[in-house]
Amino acid sequence: MSVTAAKQKPSFWTKIAYGFGSVAYGTKDAGLKYFLLLFYAQVVGMDPRLVSLAILIALVFDAISDPIVGYWSDNFRSKWGRRHPFMYAAAIPVAVSYYFIWTPPEGWSDQALFWYIVVLAITIRTFITVYETPSTALAPELTDNYDERSTILSYRYFFGWTGGNTMTVVAFALIFPAFGTVAYANGQFNPDAYAFYGLVGSLVIFSAIMISALGTHRYIPHLRSAPPKREMSLKMIFKEIYQTVASGSFFALFSASLIAFTASGLAAGLTFYFSTFFWGFTAQQIGMVTLGVFFSAFIGGALAPIVTRKLGKKRGALIVGLIAFIGAPLPIFLRLLDVLPENGTPEIFWLVLITNTLDVGLIICYQILAASMMADLVEQGEAKTGNRSEGLFFAAATFMRKFGEGFGIVIAGFILSAVGVAAGAQQGELSDETLWNLGAVYVPVILGLFLTVIGIISFYKIDRTKHEETLRELTARKSASR
Repeated sequence: MSVTAAKQKPSFWTKIAYGFGSVAYGTKDAGLKYFLLLFYAQVVGMDPRLVSLAILIALVFDAISDPIVGYWSDNFRSKWGRRHPFMYAAAIPVAVSYYFIWTPPEGWSDQALFWYIVVLAITIRTFITVYETPSTALAPELTDNYDERSTILSYRYFFGWTGGNTMTVVAFALIFPAFGTVAYANGQFNPDAYAFYGLVGSLVIFSAIMISALGTHRYIPHLRSAPPKREMSLKMIFKEIYQTVASGSFFALFSASLIAFTASGLAAGLTFYFSTFFWGFTAQQIGMVTLGVFFSAFIGGALAPIVTRKLGKKRGALIVGLIAFIGAPLPIFLRLLDVLPENGTPEIFWLVLITNTLDVGLIICYQILAASMMADLVEQGEAKTGNRSEGLFFAAATFMRKFGEGFGIVIAGFILSAVGVAAGAQQGELSDETLWNLGAVYVPVILGLFLTVIGIISFYKIDRTKHEETLRELTARKSASR
């Protein structure tokens, strides 16, 4: 395959290898988003506010590490190119630290466990950045085609969602039932179940990173080289970072995505609280709802390239996002109005299952479109500065995803405390008033965040015509410099 051909349309197996790498991030994400708060607050018995504060401290480190890793990756020189050394280096540290966050020492105080979470959360988040930013940044290097970028990123998001979701399904369908005991009738509240979950997850993370890195290794000679070596002070580096990303379209996409991921983190942090306490589902029913996300991944992955071709990325993101965002809290809102069937009936289970599957599919489609819009900013930055900075732009994408989702979990922790969800409470132990208050606070907060996203992303300006004009301009510059 020629370099030009590869730039336009990567092979099917290249897309698979590139996409499969996101299983690592998806597995990490599923654990930290959906289970971490529940595990430490309801299983270990920590104050949820302390868990949230520990996550918040780790987010501050993300703000520093993400742009540094992105810039470093863009300018790194080695026989394995700019990206792959980082991918290989991250595999063991992120897998090991992920395991240990699910096996806290017994008998420690809340304060000691707080620092335990802080250290491990920082380690996990730092090394997932070292992997995810260079790995994701391969997308605009593999193709510069406006439509093909949405396709290749569909593979990335499909594997990310299905990989993380597989771990969640395995937890509810296999691990939690297997760890049900006399002391823990519901294995979801057995600490030993989470230790086994952490072991399986760490092995999956390590395998996904290595498979993706090795699967894309042969493309190293065809990828962009680092720019000429320059003597740069720290001040000059951050000035260049700012010059690269300083555009209205970047700030619109960055702000909108940061808020969208905050809403996603909030929803994820409370998902199993709603499933377990609000809807009263069994572990098997929660497993089936989670299983529906596999279909969601197919819906979102298949829909995003079609929307890109028919509507364009920005317009498609606005339309798909508006439908998805309004639909997300709708079942909870209808329960607050007392117009839905009673808990425990088949009707309420199937209603939640179907609406969640469809809505998550639309949210995945929106996320793919937003990621593809970020990829299109690479050439805009190159036209302005003369440097290719895929790593920097996708460092911003990694940061807004990690920070937003993490901050959403922080909000979730404080909401739980505000409405009176007691640490260590088991299913059936929360009052109807507490559950109603949980829904009444959640719905306006999540809806407000999502609608703000729609307003901000409308300021993004790059469409197909603008992207193709920029590509022609860059081609003309290269021809003139020869």
